[in-house]
Amino acid sequence: MPGSNSSPRAGGHHVADEPLGLTVHSLPVPQEALAGDAQRTVRGRVRMFAVLLVCAAPVIASYFTYYVIRPEGRRNHGELVEPQRPVPQLAAQALDGKPVPLPSLKGQWLLVSVASGDCDAACERNLYVQRQLREGLGKEKDRLDRIWLVPDARPIREALLPALAQATVLRVNGEQLSQWLQPAPGHQLTDHLYLVDPMGNWMMRFPVPVAQPDAAAVPGVPQGIDTVAAAKTKRDIERVLRASASWDRAGR
Repeated sequence: MPGSNSSPRAGGHHVADEPLGLTVHSLPVPQEALAGDAQRTVRGRVRMFAVLLVCAAPVIASYFTYYVIRPEGRRNHGELVEPQRPVPQLAAQALDGKPVPLPSLKGQWLLVSVASGDCDAACERNLYVQRQLREGLGKEKDRLDRIWLVPDARPIREALLPALAQATVLRVNGEQLSQWLQPAPGHQLTDHLYLVDPMGNWMMRFPVPVAQPDAAAVPGVPQGIDTVAAAKTKRDIERVLRASASWDRAGR
């Protein structure tokens, strides 16, 4: 009939039109796609690990060379600290009163001495040897910083300041310092020089090169310094600098 919403079917019957309904179903994810994503994730992690390994390889190789592959007959004058001891989160203070966190010293090789602020004759000899060891490195000296840690509040004599112009002098808590640096049995902290690597690890301890009372004086060297022992200390420092030359550069 005109105007009706029906359509003819076979046999003369009419059926009313109905709207077409659609149902949306999520498509299944192929297992091959999931497996491909997992493989790409694994490959990405492997590449990242390989990059990190390449970056760390020079550091690992230098330490392996120094600590493990030791030529026959070679002897260290200094004592290796094993395991190495990382610089603690200690607060120090510069001579002008400015706070200096000890970890901020990382990034350079450090040659550390410890002595009271009043600095007796033994302390002066120690600071002299420390300075001469650094100067004796020639063009490599900029890779090594001189550090004098003062574990008390005693004033430092004005006469010492010119010789400390290129050194870092910090006041620290003596008890807290002993949690990081330690002397050999039967000795005190002031009896040694301590070598710290650029990552902040204390890794060697040297005896202060003090001459025997009857030792002959050496021209230009303060009395009481064992120049032979000082030369051995210098050789040890030169070895670790050579071993780290591929990854360590002067400056923080």
